[in-house]
Amino acid sequence: MDKNKIKEKIKEGISVQEIEAFTRKHTTEVFSVIALLIGAISSTFDFFSGPGWTILFITLGTVASLFFPAHIERLLKQIYSFTCKQEKATEMILGGLKIVVAIFVPFVYFGLLGLLAGTSYHYYVRHAQIVNENKRPRPSQGDSDEEHD
Repeated sequence: MDKNKIKEKIKEGISVQEIEAFTRKHTTEVFSVIALLIGAISSTFDFFSGPGWTILFITLGTVASLFFPAHIERLLKQIYSFTCKQEKATEMILGGLKIVVAIFVPFVYFGLLGLLAGTSYHYYVRHAQIVNENKRPRPSQGDSDEEHD
């Protein structure tokens, strides 16, 4: 979409049918966003557990993913492939369960997000290292073998 189409869409508004179609297509993502927002509110305002636990579990998840990237990545692929293979009704039940977990024990949900963050961080760092290794080193002007007087 170009900028003019986006501006027109904003002016027109979004219909209920468009929202329903988007939600059907992206059910897992919509429930994840809702759970993230609810978990952040629950943790921030100390409803059932405070932000300290949330920060601790995000950190533990990230560190675990950095130390054991292959194992954690395999686990996350199994979790998300299981979720995406389900029928829509089961997927909605799992999304509702995710929201309930985010309300009552948000640190568990944020620990999962820490695992995702750690695997993503590991992936992009490794990618950058590989790209850097594949670049040809440029000879700098001061690296010649001759001595200048």
